[in-house]
Amino acid sequence: MNARGLRVGLRRGWTEYLHLVRDRRELINNMVGTVGVFALLILWIGDGPVEGTGVSQSTFMTIGFLAFTVFSNGLMALPMALTTDREDGTLLRLRTLPGGITAYLTGRAVTFLCQIVVQGVLILATGVVVGDAGLPRDWLTLTWALLLGTVAVVPLGVAIGCLLPNPKTAAGAVGLPMMILMVTSGVMIPVTFMPEPVQWVSQAFPLYWQGLGLRAAFMPDSMLAAEIAGSWRLPWVAVALGAWAVAGMLLAPVMVRRVTRRESGSRLADRRPAAQAS
Repeated sequence: MNARGLRVGLRRGWTEYLHLVRDRRELINNMVGTVGVFALLILWIGDGPVEGTGVSQSTFMTIGFLAFTVFSNGLMALPMALTTDREDGTLLRLRTLPGGITAYLTGRAVTFLCQIVVQGVLILATGVVVGDAGLPRDWLTLTWALLLGTVAVVPLGVAIGCLLPNPKTAAGAVGLPMMILMVTSGVMIPVTFMPEPVQWVSQAFPLYWQGLGLRAAFMPDSMLAAEIAGSWRLPWVAVALGAWAVAGMLLAPVMVRRVTRRESGSRLADRRPAAQAS
């Protein structure tokens, strides 16, 4: 049953992604929201060096946006999508089908993995063309840092989606913490420019570690002057992202079972008038 759910989920996820690509409005929003904003930001910041490193600002921003794309898709877009599906009764209907929840979660993960890959390629290409950013010097590190970072946030995003009360409050509840982490985790400006307490807090979240792993794949060693402990700390990157991945994989199934068990047709019907009135 689980194997069948996985197969159905893989097909569902790919079909849903193709539908998004064929939707002109979604495609334009996606392009403007990623490539367009990123290109304008690079042009505004320029290609001056990051203080004390000799690395260009455009290269640093390219890597930061690459890390943030994974983080925001897993921990903002995915929870909002799951909350919407819970509120419109999709999860309730799938609960009655053998392997329905497994297929749904697999499909959602596949869809967002496709989005992450495509957006990542577009950001990297934009950084190279517009910002004259360099290509990775270590493709192996780039690959495992992206994969492990994605696995670290997607299950966690599922768990967060189960906790959010409704789609209308989801953006506010998740968006502000995301913006704070974007500023403090060293993906937009070097983390060593932050006060030491902020540096310690930022290391508690996967965005910092994924950004560090990606910088190790792209940056020359001169960038180590702006890194904590003057080292890429790749073993710690793997440990931290792996720990978040394991935690998310343990937590997500529990949260999904909890939210689907508590859901019922009467609860859904009670919420609809309030949702339509708001």
